[in-house]
Amino acid sequence: MSDKKLRVLSGIQPSGHLHIGNYFGMMKPMINWQEKSDLFCFIVNLHALTSVFDAELLAKNTLDAVTDFLALGLDPEKSTFWVQGDVAEHTELTWLLDNVTSMGLLERCHAYKEKVAKGLTPNHGLFAYPVLMAADIILYQANLVPVGKDQKQHVEVARDIAGSFNHTYGETFVLPEPAIDDDLATIPGLDGQKMSKSSNNAIDIFVEKEDLRKRVMGIVTDTRGVNEIKDPDNCALFGLYRLFGTPEETAEMRDRYLKPGLKYVEAKKELVELIWNYFAPHREKRAELVKDPDTIHDIMKAGAAKARAVAQVTMADARRKVGLMY
Repeated sequence: MSDKKLRVLSGIQPSGHLHIGNYFGMMKPMINWQEKSDLFCFIVNLHALTSVFDAELLAKNTLDAVTDFLALGLDPEKSTFWVQGDVAEHTELTWLLDNVTSMGLLERCHAYKEKVAKGLTPNHGLFAYPVLMAADIILYQANLVPVGKDQKQHVEVARDIAGSFNHTYGETFVLPEPAIDDDLATIPGLDGQKMSKSSNNAIDIFVEKEDLRKRVMGIVTDTRGVNEIKDPDNCALFGLYRLFGTPEETAEMRDRYLKPGLKYVEAKKELVELIWNYFAPHREKRAELVKDPDTIHDIMKAGAAKARAVAQVTMADARRKVGLMY
């Protein structure tokens, strides 16, 4: 199969402001895929219902996520871009898959355990989350699913569920493969741990400059003095710097780490400017987009129609296989 025919799919939750971990971990790779694949990209607002219980907030976050993606370069003419909740086939397929998914498979999923351990109230939606995710993927017969390392298990679960359905009812679904960029699989947060909204260690993509400065100046570094050699490979500051610097700038910064004289505060100031300048054209585009919300809604309506046309073909086959068409 050629790259042009390869169907690539991924989605992102509108559970809060999107941050640079979201950008480098998922959004930028997806935007790059639109030039060389049949790209399906969506905002997973149904998944967000497991943690967001404020209707106005979820609606706002969903529109913001759509606007962010468009501002960052996703082209609805080169991809299929939609909001999950606008295509009812996601939830219909989830029910069909529920009936071929073992409890043991879901009980082994680490994401549920981790979220409960962090204080989220356990509910069926949180527990059955991987089934809806499986439906999201196989509904569109995706070949590749770009994910971070922490999401790899969900793609494996989707394969297991699709395989169970195929075994029970005959060949119906493509078995997806995860696509992981090891260099970008984990984006460091301000504390050196994985960047995430829930850990309050993230830097938002479209942040005011003063807030950006405060966040970057708060990046945790070690206690090595100015005249000591430093370790770029175990430093969150350098880990973020390399995402924004050119290869030459990154090589120069690494060299500065490995020689006496580097002041972390100076490196942080440089990083502020790199981040600010990197997203400058996208901020301008976003400012134009928010002036015309009707156009954004039209884009999503058209995207949902494109997605639904593919989903309905898959569902017709699945419904026939299980006996719902007579």
